[in-house]
Amino acid sequence: MRRPPKAPRGGVAGRGGGRTGGVGGGELPRLRRDEGARILAAVPARARVVALDLRGRAWSSEQLASELAGWLADGRDIALLVGGPNGLSDACLARAEQRWSLSPLTLPHPLVRVLVAEQLYRAWSQLQGHPYHRG
Repeated sequence: MRRPPKAPRGGVAGRGGGRTGGVGGGELPRLRRDEGARILAAVPARARVVALDLRGRAWSSEQLASELAGWLADGRDIALLVGGPNGLSDACLARAEQRWSLSPLTLPHPLVRVLVAEQLYRAWSQLQGHPYHRG
C-alpha cells in the first residue's frame, strides 16, 4: 500500500486564444467558440469541471476549502476553466458542474492563474491544519 501524497498533484495547461485586438465584432463569437473547443479538448472525460466565471459563486477561503475537500473526496480530476479576454464559450459553461467567481472585477488571465493557484494552496493548507491560513 502506497502512502498518499502530502500535497495534491496538479498542473496548469494553457489553451488561450491569444489577443483579439483589431478583430471585428462578428469574429468574436467564432474566436470564443474556437478557444472553447481547444479548452474542452484538454479536459479529461470524467473530470469535475469548474468554470471561473464572473456570474459564478464567490467563495470565502473557508468555503473554498470546503469545496476543495468535496472535490478531493470525489476522486476525479479537477479541471478549472479560465477563459481568454472574451470569457468562456457557451460550451465550456455548459460542461461546467460549478461556476466560481474570484471577483466582480475583470482580471487579466495571467493574474487569474496566480490567484487561483494561491487560493487553492491556501484551501489545501487549511484542510491540512497548516498555519499558512490564518484567516
